[in-house]
Order: sequence, then structure tokens, then C-alpha cells
Amino acid sequence: MNFLSKNWMIPIWILSSLIVVLEPTEAIRTYPPLSSIADPVLPTEKKPPFSRIPTDNEAHSPGVSEIKVVHHEDLNTTILIALIIASTLLAAILLFLFCFWIFKQKNTEPLNINKPPKGQDSSKGLSLGPILDKFTPTRITTGRKGSATVIDYEWLISATNDFHEDHIVRVDSSGHIYKARFNDHFVAAVKRLHGRGPDTQRGFENAVDWLGKLKHQNIINLLGYCIHDENRFLVYEMMHQGSLESQLHGPSHGSALTWHRRMKVALDIARGLEYLHERCNPPVIHRDLKSSNILLDSNFNAKISDFGLATTEFHVKNKVKLSGASGYVAPEYLSDGKLTDKSDVYAFGVILLELLIGKRPVEKMSPSLFQSIVTWAVPQLTDRSKLPNIVDPVIRDTMDLKHLYQVAAVAVLCVQPEPSYRPLITDVLHSFIPLVPVELGGSLRA
Repeated sequence: MNFLSKNWMIPIWILSSLIVVLEPTEAIRTYPPLSSIADPVLPTEKKPPFSRIPTDNEAHSPGVSEIKVVHHEDLNTTILIALIIASTLLAAILLFLFCFWIFKQKNTEPLNINKPPKGQDSSKGLSLGPILDKFTPTRITTGRKGSATVIDYEWLISATNDFHEDHIVRVDSSGHIYKARFNDHFVAAVKRLHGRGPDTQRGFENAVDWLGKLKHQNIINLLGYCIHDENRFLVYEMMHQGSLESQLHGPSHGSALTWHRRMKVALDIARGLEYLHERCNPPVIHRDLKSSNILLDSNFNAKISDFGLATTEFHVKNKVKLSGASGYVAPEYLSDGKLTDKSDVYAFGVILLELLIGKRPVEKMSPSLFQSIVTWAVPQLTDRSKLPNIVDPVIRDTMDLKHLYQVAAVAVLCVQPEPSYRPLITDVLHSFIPLVPVELGGSLRA
């Protein structure tokens, strides 16, 4: 409204100027008595050559009053026309500014979506879709910009062959992920969430809310969602290489992840976190960053997924419930419930250790003994003579040792027990760009 209030000064100044210029003098504004125009002198009459006392019939002023009246009427007409023009111009300018303000308000409104009402079957329609061209219009419900598409439940049944086990591509702690073929040219991933309690409902609503607003190349793209009875479904873009966890700790044991691909994955995660921490207002804390929530597309581009626990620094001021995967939770959050963006940086450091060493965050040493990768690795990461020996055998001796030392140093900083000693994710991001080849999105040249 500051813009609008400033622009009102222009038409008001113009109107004031017109009124001042066109305002009649006191002499002209003085109306003559009616009797003074009762007997005007005709133009053909001649004045006497000498002065004389006027008679009663000639007592009234002969032509001067007439001239004044005609001039006064012309001036009134001019003022009236000027006022009409100025008022019309003022109204037009105000109408234009009002319309412009409404337009700006609509286009600068922060993205937000209406969370699906609890217990409502969203297959009957709720809100909108950012990729309507990917779905048949009769099977979705459209709505406001920034939300996700509501997808018909029967369509999910058809695309997954009634959620047949042959369509399961992976299983994680929060649900089963199915490959869904909607037509011959479009395939997506459907996540069927585990559980039906309030925690599942809140996580589902949170994921739909955040992923409907967050748009970045390293954040998973939520295509739609569905609520059917007590079941909750999230539909994502298909990530053909699965999760980072399955690549590192699955049957292939990271064989498809070369050194440069691992650095590319780390760079992608850092870019996604930098978007959440530095470019979102208010900053977003993922709160559940782990290798199973890092998904890889067919070209091994990494994207952060699963925003069921995401929150903002504003909400962190209140007490937040302790949650997160074992091995990734920052010490201060675990002990005191203190949650900041540096908690995500700690989790990033743990993922970086996985990429370097190839071990899980928590290794089971015996039925009752578990070992943290941070506790085991950090002392050796700072010893250059030992570091090459603990690197994942799949990538051992395939990298420049200077680059290895640099990555190890970043990992050690990220997992520091004291949050203030950890770097900002922006600094981490800039440290990885020179380690990734140009063709993979970095600045390293052969």
C-alpha cells in the first residue's frame, strides 16, 4: 500500500493546481444586484457628449454589468469542465492503481496450500495440480497454485495393478513405494504410508503442505496425493535409481557410484539444503535427512524427499517432539531437544561419511553392541596416513588424494558435537563445486 499512497499525491497535486489557477478573483465573484441588468444599454445607443445626472430610467449601470455577467458565466463553465476532467482523471488513476495493487497482491502471495481435511476422501476432490498435462483431466481435481494434484483412488488401483507386490520398488520406514504406470508414456512412484494413527496423518499433511510449496531441482517433485478411507498415498516423480541407501548398502554395494558421482550426490544434497536454509522464508529444517530419503534419478541426480517432519525456525521456538533416524540425529537435539539448521548439517555430515566409507550410520557389532560411524571414523579421518585405508573399497585409489583430504575435513566439521563449530550449508556447497566435473554440474575440469 506504500506504493499506492505515494501515487495518490500526483492526481491531488494536479487537481489543486487547477483549482488555484482557475479560481476567480473577489471582483469577479461579486454578483451584481438583479436591478443592475434590468435595463442594459443597447449596442446602437450613443453616449451623450457631456456628463449629466442620470434620470430614474437611466439610473442603472449601462453595459459594465452585462460584461461581468457574461465573463463570470464563461469562467464558471471553464471551472466546471476542468473539475470534471480532473475528477475523471483522478478516478481513472485511482482505479488503475487499485487494480495494479490487486494484481501485485495475487502474484506476490506466498505459496500455501489448504491441508486435506482429516477423514475426508480426497479422491472426491480437494485442491490443485502443477503438472496437469501429465494426468487425465477427468481423474484429478484442480485448485490453487502451489498445491499438489488430488488423484482418483481408482486410478492408483489401475496404475499399480491393485498395489500388487510385483510393483513394489522399495520399502522404507514410512511406507511401501510402488511403480505406477498411468499410461504408455508416464510412470510415477506411489508411496503407501504405513500406519493410520494421528502421527501418520500429521506426517502426510506436512509432506503435502511442504512439497506443494517447495520447488527446486534437488527437492523431490510431488505430483499428487490421495486419501481413501484410512489410507494415505503420495505420488512422486519416478526416481529410477532408487535411494542412496539402497545404492550404498544394497546388493550392488555402491558399485554404480564412482567417486565423481558420489561428489555429485553430495553437491546436490548441499544445494537442496542451501535452498531450504537460505532461500526459504522462514528457513526450513528438514529434520529427517538420511540416505534413504535421498533419491536418485536415472542420471544419478540426487533429490531430497520425505518432508513429513520438516518444520521452520519459527515453530522450533516451541518444544518439538524428538524424532529422526538413529545415527543421523544431532547430539544437541538428542540431549536437549535443541533443533536448528545445524542439525541438518550434522545429518549431511553423516551421509558424507557413508559416501566416503561405505558403512551404515550405525553398525551392529553384536546382538547388544552397536557402533556409530561418527565415533569410529572421525579419529581416522584426521589422520592422513589412515584415511585412504578406511575409504570404501569400491572407490579406493580412484580419486585425487587432495580431494579426499578436503572431503574428509568437511565431513569432520559437519559432525562436530558443538553446533557453532559446524559450517553453514552455503560454505559446504561452495567447497564441493570445485570437486565435481563441469559436465556433472561442478567446476572441475579434466
